[in-house]
Amino acid sequence: MQLYNTLSAKERAELIEQAGKDRLTISFYAYAKIGNPEILRNHLFLVWNELDVLGRIYVAHEGINAQLSIPADNFNKFKEHLDTISFLEDVRLNIAVEQNNFAFLKLKVKVRDKIVADGLNDDTFDVTNKGIHVDAQKFNELIEDENTILVDMRNHYESEIGHFKNAITPDVDTFRESLDIIEEDLKDHKEDKNLVMYCTGGIRCEKASAYYKHKGFKNVYQLEGGIINYVRQINEKGLDNKFIGKNFVFDERRSERISDDVIAHCHQCGKPADLHTNCANEACHLLFIQCEECKEKMENCCSTNCMEINRMPYEEQKALRKGQGNSNDIFKKGRADHLPFKKDLRNIFEVLKK
Repeated sequence: MQLYNTLSAKERAELIEQAGKDRLTISFYAYAKIGNPEILRNHLFLVWNELDVLGRIYVAHEGINAQLSIPADNFNKFKEHLDTISFLEDVRLNIAVEQNNFAFLKLKVKVRDKIVADGLNDDTFDVTNKGIHVDAQKFNELIEDENTILVDMRNHYESEIGHFKNAITPDVDTFRESLDIIEEDLKDHKEDKNLVMYCTGGIRCEKASAYYKHKGFKNVYQLEGGIINYVRQINEKGLDNKFIGKNFVFDERRSERISDDVIAHCHQCGKPADLHTNCANEACHLLFIQCEECKEKMENCCSTNCMEINRMPYEEQKALRKGQGNSNDIFKKGRADHLPFKKDLRNIFEVLKK
């Protein structure tokens, strides 16, 4: 019984190219009590592998978090299968704004302790006592209210390339970091302000809203379906778009353009740019923003040192990496000291002072 990938990413890309079929990029999540995540994981892999599903799916005792792509002509079969699982029946599916047949190149279904690394002890508060879900129209109305504090629940490298107007964008590396920072900086507004949150697809706000209600915030709202669903709604209903720039996504596309605004800058030269790339030196692989000029000049590398290493024959690079492990920079997401134009984002206190 095959429960793992047998093809490399390169081989899979070739098969997708040969098939010539359009694929849909989809994300969804659901919080539910799952007794044996391993059994569900194996079941999903077997069924979805037959449907040519590719993607990154996390299963835990608390639920499922899925980001995947599927041939468009298999979508109905996929939806029918979801509906056979009680807690996934009629689950909201966020379909990407921009499609790319190569968004995912492997099917990875993994069992995790949590579907989002939030660092919270769920036994200490009621995770089902969530904030009020609002659609795009209500969201637009709320964020124009002077009694609203709008908070981006994503990380710095996500909000750097795009965010809602007037949103607080905490300068954090991880979701778990933002929770306590936001609570501390907004502690004087637990009763007199609307706390409105958003993230990519809604999953982080789902847990955060329950956490902040537990911490005493009285008026907690979250954008239903996150940025992805918001964009779909404003396009379908002809609503004003309040999002500027690009939406960071966690697949090979890396982002979806929402507006024509370019609000970020190349981390190497400082010119307007909002395209994330990974350093071509596999021993580094740092995620950072690079303009086309620097991409050509630096050969898709983040430093001259990485460029020199990347020019070496592959076997020499491999020998150089042996026993070294990953560079610490791989986890910094653009914060490496040698990137002079990485700009720290506004903190909460500075926004509230205005």
